[in-house]
Amino acid sequence: MCTGRCSRFIAVSLYPLAVISIICNIVLFFPGGDVKYAKDGHITEEVKYMGGLVGGGVLVLLPALYIHLTGTQGCCGNRCGMFLSIAFAAVGVAGALYSLVVAALGLQNGPLCKDIVFWSTPFKGDDGKYLSDSSSWRTCKEPKDVVQFNIGLFSTLAITSCLQVIFCLIQMINGLFGCLCGTCNAKGVL
Repeated sequence: MCTGRCSRFIAVSLYPLAVISIICNIVLFFPGGDVKYAKDGHITEEVKYMGGLVGGGVLVLLPALYIHLTGTQGCCGNRCGMFLSIAFAAVGVAGALYSLVVAALGLQNGPLCKDIVFWSTPFKGDDGKYLSDSSSWRTCKEPKDVVQFNIGLFSTLAITSCLQVIFCLIQMINGLFGCLCGTCNAKGVL
């Protein structure tokens, strides 16, 4: 596979991953599908960091667009374009790593929830042990099923971020080969 075709494959793979990250982060603002928690400021702290929206979303989507252009014929499908794709892919790696760190913190600290009287983060400081002890999830009375909600979405963000890091690192290597060897566009191979 030539470097231009590889760039297109990577970009097309990054598009849905960026969209998934954005959607997960937006949905995390509405635990239980209700806007009242966001209005009252009762959302998990790590959601406010917007790792999925900014890191895994925008900071991966912009490089994906450029990387896609490097795989097409024209002004960007040259050695200079492939060199710049290395820098753009590095931005993608940074964004995906930010999203991964925020997701990992969200999983480790657990959700903000209301027990019987007070809003707190009851699982903070237990090093994520609550993840394997579903009986402890009953501590959270409101929002309903917030522990499962957070685990599902933060896990999805973590997996998505790992894939984004892998694809962006592959593009950095691909960009290096494209910079040194060309993109195959001149040879008529797309």
